[in-house]
Amino acid sequence: MGLDVSIEMTSICVVDAEGGIILETKAVSDPADIGEVLAGIGGTFERVGFEAGPLSQWLYNGLTSAGLPAVCIEARHAKAAMVAMNRNKNDRNDARSLAQLIRSGWFKAVHVKSTESQETRTLLMAREFFVNKLRDHENEIRGLLRPFGLKVGRVAARDFDTRVRELVEGYPNLELCMSALLRGRAEMQAPMASPP
Repeated sequence: MGLDVSIEMTSICVVDAEGGIILETKAVSDPADIGEVLAGIGGTFERVGFEAGPLSQWLYNGLTSAGLPAVCIEARHAKAAMVAMNRNKNDRNDARSLAQLIRSGWFKAVHVKSTESQETRTLLMAREFFVNKLRDHENEIRGLLRPFGLKVGRVAARDFDTRVRELVEGYPNLELCMSALLRGRAEMQAPMASPP
């Protein structure tokens, strides 16, 4: 069986051992909804395949938890096969091509990370995002002060706020502007300073 997954809906194509189409339908892109459609068919499934993508880990875990033999396949390999099988690219034809690819066994399976592993990865990526945005924020402050000949220079992170406030002292408009930007910087630093 092949699943062509998009954010909202998933096209489903179920084929038999000879490649004959048993069912073509659509379901909401949710493991429970897809599982419900498959349960209505009855029988057992050899493989339930879909391309690697943003929802693949969630779908894989949900389908395997429901006792379905889910297989996540490498997206570039799947795309090449779908292009070779279809002239008209649409969700229905892609689901058909995926079903035939899964039936034939000519696919490259992708390892799906555990939920715990994905959570750790997400945590690290979120932290990297915060660090990068904080650096961008500080560089913007430096850049805004430079036209006035005010140079922050090399300063430890803990002294950045004090240094900027010293530089803009006596410039009421700059004090107002920098005060707002420094409050924003402090807000950005807070999630990294305190453990979740």
